Amino acid sequence: MSNTQKRRRSYYVYLLLCEDGSYYTGYTNDVISRLGRHRKGHGARYTKMRRPKRIAHVEQFRTRQAAMRREREIKTLTHDQKTDLARRKTRMKREITRK
Repeated sequence: MSNTQKRRRSYYVYLLLCEDGSYYTGYTNDVISRLGRHRKGHGARYTKMRRPKRIAHVEQFRTRQAAMRREREIKTLTHDQKTDLARRKTRMKREITRK
């Protein structure tokens, strides 16, 4: 991958609603592929046990460091705060879930 391609890559922080009603937060550069891995049980141990139901929220970042920072912020939120975040519809979330 060239330096130009690396600079253009976006990173995403995503919030998954799991079947037990809990949330899982992660970051990736390909949300659809990552969701597929979670659904097949090849993602995190947390989602392997709790099975992701749907993408609840997605945010886009230019750098991996920014995405990781936001992931840490979201992980400190309470369940109710994550629910509020998930209710805020973003254009990116709607675009990704349509595919």
